[in-house]
Amino acid sequence: MKKLGVLISGSGTNLQSIIDNIESGFIKNATISVVISNKNDAFGLKRAENHNIPSVFIDHKNYPSREKFEEALIEKLDEYNVDYVILAGFMRVLTKKFISYYQKRIINIHPALLPSFPGTDGQQQAFDYGVKFSGCTVHFVDEGTDTGPIIIQAVVPVLENDTADSLKKRILAQEHKIFPYAIKLLVEDKLKIVGRKVKVSDDIENLKDIFLINPYMVK
Repeated sequence: MKKLGVLISGSGTNLQSIIDNIESGFIKNATISVVISNKNDAFGLKRAENHNIPSVFIDHKNYPSREKFEEALIEKLDEYNVDYVILAGFMRVLTKKFISYYQKRIINIHPALLPSFPGTDGQQQAFDYGVKFSGCTVHFVDEGTDTGPIIIQAVVPVLENDTADSLKKRILAQEHKIFPYAIKLLVEDKLKIVGRKVKVSDDIENLKDIFLINPYMVK
């Protein structure tokens, strides 16, 4: 059984999707050992408590540097013998020290189709740019900003009557689907990083000609 440490900063909707998929049996080989937030009012902490998952508040403002804050994170994660670190809306940039400690054992969900629109508010960036498709990405975390090897992506159309908020909701719905699936693959040891690519051991071979067009093309 793999032990997950989930880091959050906000409402924790992706945390909830992970919890639900573990409880339903979709993710069979993992348990959430601890949920940690850098914000005391993060509703994700309450979500964890509702499912009898240990929840911890560690205030980054109490530490003189990012490194000292991360030392406290590592100490707490080690206390719960965490195998993988899951970033589910954790709004802090991690340093080389933390990333090296959990080398190839940290994954993140980003609300855009990387490598486009990295950093904060990827949905708004994509909307403002005028793309016809956006989406979300689950990736391994490296020392860059949203530059790690990509595990899985979901694509959503940007509709003519969309607002930034409606696009965010459409993307979030897909985040709740692909993040648990990425974790399922991770804990089942079905992911292998080869250079910049993540190889999935159960590739589907019969899907040969899949493409998306937006606006839809009528012959």
